[in-house]
Amino acid sequence: MADYLVKDVMHSNPLSVHTGESLVDVVEKMANSNVMGMPVVDEQGEVVGFISEQDCIQSILATSYFCEGNPVVADVMSRALLTVRPGDSVVDLARRMGRDKPKVYPVVEAGKLVGLITRADVLKALRSEVLACNSGDSRRRQGTA
Repeated sequence: MADYLVKDVMHSNPLSVHTGESLVDVVEKMANSNVMGMPVVDEQGEVVGFISEQDCIQSILATSYFCEGNPVVADVMSRALLTVRPGDSVVDLARRMGRDKPKVYPVVEAGKLVGLITRADVLKALRSEVLACNSGDSRRRQGTA
């Protein structure tokens, strides 16, 4: 299991948004893509934040209730970045996900967005390892696969 790296299970070329995008458009992107959140990138492709469904709810609720305003990503995004690198261990990330709240992590290399990894991705990798152990695949258990 120690051989599993983030780059082995991440999604390459993930969706991202920019700080000036309308929340209404972002919510539509999330719904159409079936994602719970997206990294926010600047013009150079560097990750500057993250926006989740939870971040959008209150702002969209207020906008729809009062029929005024047009909030943008910068108004509600989280600027506290929790990212991982492609070479990080999936085991270490699984431990981190057990402690921290995010369900989705941007994968960043040299400041640039290169992928996205979710709890579901980590669970699939862990499940594969459990199945290998249960099938008696001793190579897998010893980490030589």
